[in-house]
Order: sequence, then C-alpha cells, then structure tokens
Amino acid sequence: MRSRSDTPIRFAVVGSGWRSAFFLRVARALPERFEVVGLVTRSADTGRAIEAEWGIPTYRDIDAVVAATRPEFAVVSVPREAAPASVARLVEHGVPVLTETPPGLDVAAMLPLHRLVEQGAVIQVAEQYHLSPLLNAQLSIAGSGRLGQISQVQVAQCHDYHGVSIMRRALGIGFEDARITASAFESPLTRGPSRDGDPVREEVVTAHQAIAHFDFGDRLGVYDFADEQYFSWIRANRLVVRGDRGEIVDLGVRYLKDVRTPMFETITRIETGVGGNLEGKFLRGLISGSDWVYLNPFLPARLSDDEIAIAECLVRMHAHVAGGPPVYSLAEAAQDHYLALLMKQAAATGEAVRSEPQPWAQ
Repeated sequence: MRSRSDTPIRFAVVGSGWRSAFFLRVARALPERFEVVGLVTRSADTGRAIEAEWGIPTYRDIDAVVAATRPEFAVVSVPREAAPASVARLVEHGVPVLTETPPGLDVAAMLPLHRLVEQGAVIQVAEQYHLSPLLNAQLSIAGSGRLGQISQVQVAQCHDYHGVSIMRRALGIGFEDARITASAFESPLTRGPSRDGDPVREEVVTAHQAIAHFDFGDRLGVYDFADEQYFSWIRANRLVVRGDRGEIVDLGVRYLKDVRTPMFETITRIETGVGGNLEGKFLRGLISGSDWVYLNPFLPARLSDDEIAIAECLVRMHAHVAGGPPVYSLAEAAQDHYLALLMKQAAATGEAVRSEPQPWAQ
C-alpha cells in the first residue's frame, strides 16, 4: 500500500452528480493520498460552482480532461445509460477506468464493455459495499472457516446489484447459475432523512420492498430490501450468514470451538473522539472476541464508512493499474447486475427464472 509520504494518487472524475461528491470528499480529507486532477461536467455553470467549492479544474468533455491532466485513471460517475459511452471514450485515450455501478443499463449495454476488456482495456468497477468496515469484517469472519461450510446468506443491506454482490461474496459464489424467485411488497413507512437532509414534518410514504430467493443448489441467498431503508432511522440493515459450525447475525457471532465449546462474540466498533477521548473523531477498527477483524487504513481522516470503502477502491485501483489484483472486475459487476435484473423480472411476472452463463463468465 502507498505510504503517506508518496506522491498522491492522481485521478479524474467524469460526472458531477451526488455520487461524484463522495470521491471529492475523500480526496479533500486525504490530500496526501489522493488528488482529483480534473472533473468533467457538460454544464459550464456547474463547472464554475464545483471549481469554487472544491478548487478542482473542470472540463466540458473527456477529451479535454485527458489532454490537460493525463490522470492515472478516471472515475466514471454518470447515469448508467451514459456510462458505457464515457468508459469507451476513456479507453480510446488509453486511460484506465474505475466506473460506478452498474456499468451499464442492461446486458446488451454491458457486453461491448466486456469485449473492450477482452481486447486489453483496464476497466474496473467501484463496488464498495464489501469494503465498508462492518461488511468487510463480517465477510472476513465468514471466509475464515470458523463458521464452517457456508450454506445460507440473508442480505438486507443495499439495493439490487449491491445486495447481490454481498450475497455472492458471503456464499462463495462466482458465476454459478441460480433459480430465482421474487415478490414485491408495499407497506407504509414514516419518512426519515433523505439526500436533502432531515424530515421537516411527519409524513407516511410507501416503502417498496423486494424479497427474493437465489437457489444455487447447495447454497441459498435471500435478498430483502426496500429503497427507503437507506436513510430510514427505523429500518435497520441486517446480515445473516449461516454455516455448519456457526453463524453471524448482524453484530453477533456464534460458532463451535469444539463439539462441547460454543463461542459467543460481538463485533464491536472502536471509535475515537467519544467522551473524554482526545484522539480526534475517526474509526480505529472493529474487534470480535480478542481479535481485530477490521483496521481502518485511513485514520485519522474523518470519513464515513462508505467514504472509507470508496478510498479503498481508489487505492486498489492505483495498485491494479500498476499490475496488482483487480478492484472489482467488470465480469463480477456485470454478473451482479444480471442477477439483479432477473430478480426484478421474477418479481414482475411472479414466475421463477433461471440465470444462464454469460460471455463475461468464461
């Protein structure tokens, strides 16, 4: 991993929406680690606002930002309908790409990107949820062997392809095919915060929930999520991972040390700046039992868990461009989105569907 005395990782951003700001905040919080060399937005007014707020030069198109900055790689953070064209343009310039999720609208849009990868393009996907501190710790425990052979995962964490991503990782599934059944359910829910801030009055909205079963034969994934859950104060995230020797249920871990010795542990956050602690406000890591199961590599920066995960994506992308392992391959991201699309099809029709091998799974 890059030391803090090295030159910052230089990257460009294509897009000026809500999600793009996460990358800008990470770079502002860790200037010794990251530098946004330029941002592409088609609107001159938006460009001037970003330059004033963030001190980042903006450009009206990809050609201009590449010519002016020659970034190590570019982050594509635009609507899924526009992402493939932006990725392809960067590839034409020989710029490695870290694109936001999903990489395209549907299978037809993702196949040309897969062909670019086959031809040697460097395209990775900024799928960050499995890198966020708690999920990282839970997946680490699940993969440690202490729960035995994992057979079932229940994910109520994040929507569509993100939830599928966590499910696949926890189950140890690659590109195996699944039989998918799904249903949709609507229920009343008191509105919580949103991207615009806290609620100003009590209001009941309709929560749109999807519940799906992904049957991989010897392993079962259960998806359960409503989009309103992201900001809700009264709808908690949940994760259950079950193996033949133990299970994780949210923060609780139980497993057999031996046939006569059950172990019961709790995943505990170690945060500074609480009470009389004067270290500053940051996450140090997570502990389960007597072991660290996650250590924050970006302390003492004051970052949210999601921003920590995004920073890790950027570090891994830098390493991948230099010849290191993938961040999150286009093939994995395409498979996540493909399965999520099938889940929506099953929910809409009420009929089971079965996935089929796609070109990226070869």
